[in-house]
Amino acid sequence: MRLPSFRRLRPARVALRWKIAALAAATACLVAAVVGVLVHLWTARDIRSRAEAGAVNTVYSAMDTYRRTHTLADGAELDPKDLPAALRNPADNKRHTAFDPRVENNLGPSVWGAQRVGGPGSRVLAVRINMSSELHELRRLDAVMAVASLLALAAAVPLAVYGAGLLGRRLRRVAETAGRISAGDLDARSGPAEGRDEVDDIAATVDLMADSLARQLRSERRFTADVAHELRTPVGGLLAAADLLPAGETEDLLRARVRDLRGLVEDLLEISRLDAGAEQPVRAHVPLGAVVREAVVRTGLDTSVTVTGDPPAASLQGHQARTVETDPRRLERIIGNLVVNAHRHGRAPVQVTVEGHTVVVRDHGPGFPPDVLREGPRRFHTGAAERGSGHGLGLTIALGQARLLGAELHLDNAPDGGALATLRLPAATAQRSRPPHL
Repeated sequence: MRLPSFRRLRPARVALRWKIAALAAATACLVAAVVGVLVHLWTARDIRSRAEAGAVNTVYSAMDTYRRTHTLADGAELDPKDLPAALRNPADNKRHTAFDPRVENNLGPSVWGAQRVGGPGSRVLAVRINMSSELHELRRLDAVMAVASLLALAAAVPLAVYGAGLLGRRLRRVAETAGRISAGDLDARSGPAEGRDEVDDIAATVDLMADSLARQLRSERRFTADVAHELRTPVGGLLAAADLLPAGETEDLLRARVRDLRGLVEDLLEISRLDAGAEQPVRAHVPLGAVVREAVVRTGLDTSVTVTGDPPAASLQGHQARTVETDPRRLERIIGNLVVNAHRHGRAPVQVTVEGHTVVVRDHGPGFPPDVLREGPRRFHTGAAERGSGHGLGLTIALGQARLLGAELHLDNAPDGGALATLRLPAATAQRSRPPHL
């Protein structure tokens, strides 16, 4: 049986594998950016260092030629007007270079080398080394690094998605196992874990938790069943003894309390049988409306019953009556518990409506408490104080019997106040059949 009303809505989420893929892509981009910047800086520094060394060597070669022949060679110039200010008064016998970022006269960024021809106050011989080709190669290197980074990213992301998908499937299997356990399937397991990584550790822990939980629940169920069985005989003796007391107010009160105690013991026995899976439905085709009316009459409580979708008693004239294939005794038990719960914890009027294969029981009281709507009914818990007293087993038994019949039982509150209990029998079992001819 599914209980959609007890489940919390979950916000939309992004799959784990896409988060891991995004993280891998961001990491790849960061690594590519850092490597690209480092390669660019190192290459640019190497290009400049080589240009400066070339400028110094050219200056000294040009100076040697100038001193011997008084001619300028290797593109050397004397006191060029474009010479950077830092090189206009170079010290003698020292290497002097300067970087010139200006682009003019078809010349790109350059490195200047300068040296005095003679002593102080003499002219300055300078050589300009054009770096355009080297910087063009640097830009090509940057482009190659960018393309390589994109190719690496294109290869890394699918691999990350695939690897994250494998991890996500393993985690999803563990989550599904935990969900089945929380839904009551104590035999659900994640399967053998090889202990390879943390996911296997989580799966093994979930399985150990399920084993421990199953042992505890079996122990509690066995204790409940044993206590109920042990109480059944003395409670029966008390009821027989109460029948022997002389008539009077005290005898009536004692007998009512003993009957309540016997009802509690019977409820505990029924819950223990449902928990143990010892109950099996005996199905038959029965008219749903008639079974519901009979169940309401057996409660002895003032409750209105409305059956829609079936013809009235004129079915004797050959009309078809709606029947369902179910266990009528268990169906009566469910309806009876819902009606009793509505009268005990709600307020009149209590209305029962049968439409198709759905039965709705409504009262006009304070409604179900939020924790019952959120988590479902709990044993020996009736919710808010305004819903009255009781041991809280009626709804628990109704849920267990509905699960056994393959039906759905939803608990909700009406918009205008009051509790709503909706029992929906399996649609595949509903059918029309002709009543027997009388």
